[in-house]
Amino acid sequence: MSPQVRRVAMLSAHTSPLAQPGNGDAGGMNVYVLELARRLAACSVAVEIFTRATSSEQPPVVEALPGVLVRHVPAGPFEGLGKQDLPAQMCAFVRDVLRAEATRPVGWFDAIHSHYWLSGQVGQVARDRWGVPLIHSMHTMAKVKNASLAAGDSAEPAGRVAGEQELVEVADRLIANTADEATQMVELYGADPARVEVVHPGVDLERFRPQERAAARAALGLPQDQDVILFAGRIQPLKAPDVVLEAAARLMASGRRERTTVAIVGGPSGSGLDRPTALLDLAAGLGIADRARFVPPVAQDELALWYAAASIVCVPSYNESFGLVAIEAQACGTPVVAANVGGLATAVCDGVTGVLVDGHDPADYAAAFATLLDRPERYASMSAAAIRHASRFGWDVTAERTLSVYADAVAEMQALPTAIGQ
Repeated sequence: MSPQVRRVAMLSAHTSPLAQPGNGDAGGMNVYVLELARRLAACSVAVEIFTRATSSEQPPVVEALPGVLVRHVPAGPFEGLGKQDLPAQMCAFVRDVLRAEATRPVGWFDAIHSHYWLSGQVGQVARDRWGVPLIHSMHTMAKVKNASLAAGDSAEPAGRVAGEQELVEVADRLIANTADEATQMVELYGADPARVEVVHPGVDLERFRPQERAAARAALGLPQDQDVILFAGRIQPLKAPDVVLEAAARLMASGRRERTTVAIVGGPSGSGLDRPTALLDLAAGLGIADRARFVPPVAQDELALWYAAASIVCVPSYNESFGLVAIEAQACGTPVVAANVGGLATAVCDGVTGVLVDGHDPADYAAAFATLLDRPERYASMSAAAIRHASRFGWDVTAERTLSVYADAVAEMQALPTAIGQ
């Protein structure tokens, strides 16, 4: 029988699960951490999430949800630190994580789940101090990103590559979002396949669900008689929002200008912070500024309205470990046109729930848009199939599978002293 997992320390050092997704470093990982914690708590697992404090006004501890505490750990200046500056602050972060556990009875936490490589560095120290297993989720990997950089994007530093390599060797379990990501861990980092587990991220099927398109457009002030092409996510070269604008411009040039709107929902992030007006300038240069809407990051309920209002959601990223936007959009019944990379090949069923495009040529994306928009029967079939496909990715399934990974890792560690003594 697997041991009971009662309490989990979850580490999300560089970005808070309480931050608004779509801006700065906040994105799909924030949603992942909070939703997983929510569902684990529903399974009677107490979760404490440790994240770096970014404001002096943040309380030290917040009960984010019943059974879920978020601890804001002081580590370096509250503001003005980029992700590239954070490794130097991890010693302070480790200190306060260990202090929090030191006030509790011995054996308080049963497992540690770290998210992203910076958190994994903290998790390694806590693992050895507490004598509990470390489960790590990469979310993205430096070697994968560096192999497919977008124009204008910056390569991940050697320090991150080394840190990820160390994690692969030390972590008791590695959770991959897809089978493709699991293969990358094994082939690029030499991970032991026996310690890699595939657990698909989930989608909130109560929030992201089919809604009446006309009502959604009315609520957002969108025209009822137009084709709406939507990009939702962080504005940075990796996510390729420029491809969406250029593809929309090509679509409009084919005689569809007056019946096409392109919407970009999100805020600057990563290297996109260096040119915060780049997309506005591009839209003006393409002559489609009057057909484009730029909207700052929105709350999840409003994001669901955008998905429902859109004719097509486009996800042309250069790399995605999964592609939560693609699943959320499909759960709302909206077909997706996405790059055939990484986890998007799992998130989108090519030709069934959407279209996967090889490469990042805007002409190919424009052609994919037109193919869907010009064939109403195929579009309707894809919309229905998208809802069915997304229904397989509920967060409850993700939590159940993750909890099983925790239990296996705990059982293995508990058996280790006995095995050594034989």
